[in-house]
Amino acid sequence: VQLQASGGGLVQAGGSLRLSCAASGYTFSTMGWFRQAPGKDREFVASISRSGRRYGDFVKGRFTISTDNAKNTVTLQLNSLNPEDTAVYYCAGPRGVISWNLMRERGAYDYWGQGTLVTVSS
Repeated sequence: VQLQASGGGLVQAGGSLRLSCAASGYTFSTMGWFRQAPGKDREFVASISRSGRRYGDFVKGRFTISTDNAKNTVTLQLNSLNPEDTAVYYCAGPRGVISWNLMRERGAYDYWGQGTLVTVSS
C-alpha cells in the first residue's frame, strides 16, 4: 500500500495551492490530510468519506477536500493561505471503515504518505 503526496511548494500569503495524493494497493473508504509544522504536533486538516467531509477548526472555509474514486486520489485545495499554514502536509488512509467521529483522529489512520511541504511567505 502506498500513498504518494504531491503539490506542495512556496506561495505568498493569500495565494493558493492544490495538493494531491494518489493511493495504490488499497481502496480506502476514507482519506484524510494532516499537517505538521516545525515543533508542533501533527494536526487534522480534512477528511472525506461516503459520510461526508470534515475539516479542522482552523480551516474556516479556506480548504476543500475532494476525491476521484476512479483514480483513487484525494485532492486538497488550499486557498487564502497564510504563514501559519506552513507545514508538511500528509495524506493518510485507514484500514477498513472508520466512524464519522474518528475521521478527525490521527490514530485512526494506518497508512501515511511521505508528506509534501507547503511554505507560505508573508
